[in-house]
Amino acid sequence: MKIRRRLLFRLSLLLALPVMGGAAEPKIKVLIVDGQNNHDWKRMTPWHRAQLEATGLFSVDVSTTPPAEVGWEAWRPDFSKYQVVLSNYNGRPWPEAVKFAFLDFVEKGGGVVVVHAANNAFSGWKAYDQMIGLGWRGPEYGRRLTVSESGAEEFHEPNDGPGAGHGAQWEFQVTSRDEGHPIMKGLPQVWKHGQDELYHGQRGPAENLHLLATAYSDKAKGGTGAHEPMVWWVPYGKGKVVTTLMGHVGPKNDAIQCAGANLITLRACQWVATGQVSLPVPAAFPTAEQSVILEK
Repeated sequence: MKIRRRLLFRLSLLLALPVMGGAAEPKIKVLIVDGQNNHDWKRMTPWHRAQLEATGLFSVDVSTTPPAEVGWEAWRPDFSKYQVVLSNYNGRPWPEAVKFAFLDFVEKGGGVVVVHAANNAFSGWKAYDQMIGLGWRGPEYGRRLTVSESGAEEFHEPNDGPGAGHGAQWEFQVTSRDEGHPIMKGLPQVWKHGQDELYHGQRGPAENLHLLATAYSDKAKGGTGAHEPMVWWVPYGKGKVVTTLMGHVGPKNDAIQCAGANLITLRACQWVATGQVSLPVPAAFPTAEQSVILEK
């Protein structure tokens, strides 16, 4: 079951705008990178941009990769102008100069938020694997992480269990695993996410990975029967990288418009930039039994 809300969520976010000496603090500068994805990035980017800007906390630019056959080597986003890079990208490897600039940005303290299929990108790029910790990779690629019924984290070696995949799309429950973390603080321990692809079997180095939320991958839905990572973060150099696997764009757009998934993305952008979160949990927020879908 789900309910829909149009204005309440955005208005509650505006109340979180921090002020200092009667004047608003400088906005956090975010760059969304898109242009290639196996999901509909042309629908995803405007949604994320609008939600970020509606809070009053962020200014947002977009860098769209050129077509592969035209201008590829000339594409040079200036990451140094921003505090956060939100990746909505899953496509061909970036030019070497762009990869170098991106790593330099994160190592010097830049924040990164990786949304849904963006964690599928760049298989074989060791530095990217390290900064995301887990990605859409085959069973032989690296370690896998699950959480037991008792809440203990369990690491599985390469080829122990499945590689990346997902079953049917459905509304599933998300469980907070670090309720004291600023991104998760104040959220219900368990809440229902809108219809989405529940990724399972993510693989990678999984080093210095801090797990924030999981979801139970039901075998009846084509899943693994395990509690799979949904949200986590990894330190990289002086920077922080948050991955959220929620946010599929489907015919009904439920996943990207889920109030819970949306808040996590917004809070992640604020946290990787500042180390703090001021965005409140809105009154209209999912419960364990009911999702909340935001209208455009």
